[in-house]
Amino acid sequence: MDISLIFKIAGIGILISIFNIILTQAEKEEQAQVLTIAGVIIVLMVVIQLIGDLFNDVRTVFKF
Repeated sequence: MDISLIFKIAGIGILISIFNIILTQAEKEEQAQVLTIAGVIIVLMVVIQLIGDLFNDVRTVFKF
């Protein structure tokens, strides 16, 4: 497993949380919530891509 992936996900989380705090302080809670949901979706897309790669590797190992 590549450690850079963990840093990428952590970096996205840190940036989203900073922007969330800034938007909340500016009384823009709706935009902060949308930003948080967008961040979760981005991270889920990365994770889903990794799961797809895992299934392809398993398929290659068992030659299905």
